[in-house]
Amino acid sequence: MIQIKKFIDKIAYLDSRNSKDVVLNIQDARGLRDEISKLLLDLKEFENKSSNRDVTKIEIKGGTFK
Repeated sequence: MIQIKKFIDKIAYLDSRNSKDVVLNIQDARGLRDEISKLLLDLKEFENKSSNRDVTKIEIKGGTFK
């Protein structure tokens, strides 16, 4: 997540300078692409695992208390 943090920091810096353009060298762009791809793959894997879980419903009845 280093590349994503660098990108966010760069945008914040350029925004504070009222810059209109962002330029990334190819190495930073590839690193950012790779990290975003990994995050998307992890998200997809998490969604698949969470949708396969069985939902168990537990109901507790106390009956009649007097």
